[in-house]
Amino acid sequence: MRHGKKFNHLGRKAAHRKAMLSNMACSLIEYKRINTTVAKAKALKQYVEPLITKAKDDSTHSRRVVFSYLRQKETIKELFGVVSSKVGDRPGGYTRIIKTGNRLGDNAEMCMIELVDFNEVYTNGKEAKKTKTRRRKKTTANVEEGSAVEETPAVEEAQVVEETPTAEAATEEAPATEEKKSDDANDENQDA
Repeated sequence: MRHGKKFNHLGRKAAHRKAMLSNMACSLIEYKRINTTVAKAKALKQYVEPLITKAKDDSTHSRRVVFSYLRQKETIKELFGVVSSKVGDRPGGYTRIIKTGNRLGDNAEMCMIELVDFNEVYTNGKEAKKTKTRRRKKTTANVEEGSAVEETPAVEEAQVVEETPTAEAATEEAPATEEKKSDDANDENQDA
């Protein structure tokens, strides 16, 4: 029985699963996006996001903790250098999963998992500034009820006026096409 076991075992023993997730995390950090199945991507998301959060604090302790998971020096340098500087102001949600369809061989649901801040298509190649918005209640002094009521009938009248000429134009075009057909038939008869 698997009572209380909430994470996906991915059909592997614990050592194999940890090694696979470590390798996938290293590939994700190195290449910024990888293709995999949806189940593995969801497991990888839970595995790599705490490591990226830990990388925001560049200390010896956090480097050693992350190294115990990833076991690759070049990946640690990349994570604490480029990746942590890019996601420094983001409070979480560092990865994005985009479903890409099903695999041909076994019909497994495939996806692409990527680091959010490294996709230029969604970010348009520039960093967006955070803008603060304010919400205000509309006061009754600013909105006059009489003007709002007067605007509504004017819009409805304009719609009715626009519809009438189009209907007349359609009825005028129909006899014109019939006259052209009869003229063409007369011309053919005269040629014969």
